[in-house]
Amino acid sequence: MDSGYDSHYDGRVMRGYGRAGFVRKCVTGASVLALLLSCDLWAALDITANGLFKDKAMLTIDGKARLLKAGETSPEGVELVSSHSKQAIIKVGGKNLTLRVSQRISSSFKAAKITTVSLVRRASGHFYAKGAINGYPTNFLVDTGATAIAMSLRDARRLKINVGKSPEAMASTAGGIVNTYKVNLHKVSVGPITVHNVPATVVDGDYPEQILLGNTFLSQVEMQEESGVLVLKKKF
Repeated sequence: MDSGYDSHYDGRVMRGYGRAGFVRKCVTGASVLALLLSCDLWAALDITANGLFKDKAMLTIDGKARLLKAGETSPEGVELVSSHSKQAIIKVGGKNLTLRVSQRISSSFKAAKITTVSLVRRASGHFYAKGAINGYPTNFLVDTGATAIAMSLRDARRLKINVGKSPEAMASTAGGIVNTYKVNLHKVSVGPITVHNVPATVVDGDYPEQILLGNTFLSQVEMQEESGVLVLKKKF
């Protein structure tokens, strides 16, 4: 029996548990081992000031010409903070550097940390993740077929989510038509990855049994699956 549900969410159809994606139906059991990985990358840039103007600078960064306006950041991660005809202030790796016309600098810096979470596929074929909603610990069932994060009213109450003033909608489930509520989650974390202001759906009742980690979160991370391991990487 298909225990999934379809509901309309912001004009799109939410495919709930029991639908397409990694997850076919909601199951219970012990949470999967999550391997939380962090990688620090180091980089060195050669930067030359070819022309300086008020609030603009023509820079050569690793051999590529870049015309930047104040406040802009090059693809290499060099931000022009300010400039005039005599000098420019650039920011590289969180540090401000002063650069004059024809001056060349080599900047070694610690790049932004790339944060990843690796989830091992369970024997049932599903991926589970430990995390938190608005700071309250919880477990997720990864569901790439769900438009939004979805949870039962029971879980919403446990997580102190108030649906009293939330917009209502209807959803078709295996048990019939039920009410749903649209809510906005202040922050959702999976391991060290945190996404803010995440739309979610609360289903009036005790289903889904597991909170579904849907695409309002998953669309904001990069995903790659290989050899039974699903890797989530923060985009920004």
